[in-house]
Amino acid sequence: MNALLPIITLLLAAAAAGLAVWAMAERARAEKAVLEARMLREQAASGAETLKAQAALSANAVAEALVQRATETFAAQDRLVQAKLEAQLKPVAETLEKFQLQVTAAEKARAEEAGGLKNQIAQLLLASTATQEEARKLSAALRRGAGVQGRWGEQMLRNVLEMAGLKAKVDFHEQVSMDGGAQRPDVVVRLPGGGAFVIDAKCSLGAFLEAQDALDDAAREAGYLRHAQSVRAHMVSLASKAYWEQFDQSPDFVVMFVPGDAFLAAAVDRLPDLYTQGMDRRVIMVTPSSLFALCKAVVYGWRVEEQNLNAKEIVGLGRELYKRIAAMAAHAQAMGKGLETAVGRYNQFVGSLETQVHTQARRFEDLKVDHEGREIPELTPIETAVRPLAKLAPVLTLVETAPTSAP
Repeated sequence: MNALLPIITLLLAAAAAGLAVWAMAERARAEKAVLEARMLREQAASGAETLKAQAALSANAVAEALVQRATETFAAQDRLVQAKLEAQLKPVAETLEKFQLQVTAAEKARAEEAGGLKNQIAQLLLASTATQEEARKLSAALRRGAGVQGRWGEQMLRNVLEMAGLKAKVDFHEQVSMDGGAQRPDVVVRLPGGGAFVIDAKCSLGAFLEAQDALDDAAREAGYLRHAQSVRAHMVSLASKAYWEQFDQSPDFVVMFVPGDAFLAAAVDRLPDLYTQGMDRRVIMVTPSSLFALCKAVVYGWRVEEQNLNAKEIVGLGRELYKRIAAMAAHAQAMGKGLETAVGRYNQFVGSLETQVHTQARRFEDLKVDHEGREIPELTPIETAVRPLAKLAPVLTLVETAPTSAP
């Protein structure tokens, strides 16, 4: 028993050593497995990260490619849309450009017209100011007395006569002495046929100007009434002179010239029967407008008188021309008869030449006489007759019945 104990102890020790070695081997395998597992996990993690990185790179590349392709596609579509839009908007752009040009031209024309209108308005204002100044000067001059008013009336009368077409010292005469110098009318107007009528321009305007300067209605009305009475008094004085009796051929009236429509209208408003009173006294009151019409009638009369004188001269010229045409027609008739005689003589000559001369001359051809290629031409008679002067037959008859000496 004791002998087996060491063996059992050795076996136990060997078994323990084997167990220890096995345990150590198992432990080493376990550690190796753990290490391999750890390495596998690390490799798996590293591979996953690599795959992730590669996948991320691939995705980025694909995304960039897609984005680039999409960008190019969108850019091409944008260019196409832009081209279509430009093509569609080109007529609109051209229309807008034309409209802009028209607007610019219209604005330029408007500016020029506005500038021209401003200039015209400025000139109108200057003319109005000058007219007012001249009117003020005229009004001041007319207030100086009857002499200035008379000269102004005479100048107005002369202007109206000349505007109507009458010529001074031809159709009218100024300041003509009559009745041995006792009468001196302002103007004597000549009429066709040797007649004449007188125009007087001495009309006082002092009361009218005083009425214009009056400060109240009563004073103004009183001034106009004095003006009407002054016009009536001048009309009565003018009628008493009886200018029409100084001419052998003259209408039985005298013309009283008032140098403004307002002057005569103010007088007629206060004395409504002023025109009737003047006509009863053979005084015709006129203003520049009515005198212009009267003088135009005189000008027309002179024109008719001149046409009548021209008509007489035309009749004389017509008679002389008719005589000369008659003489020329006689010469033409004589020339026609001479031509007819010449044509008859020519035809007789041709007949005699053909019947008596050519027949004998052609016998030389039958005898083979050398005539050097010269043949005798045939002469034909003239059948056209001279055209008679049918339309001048009355003239020729007149010449035959009452002959006149040819010029």
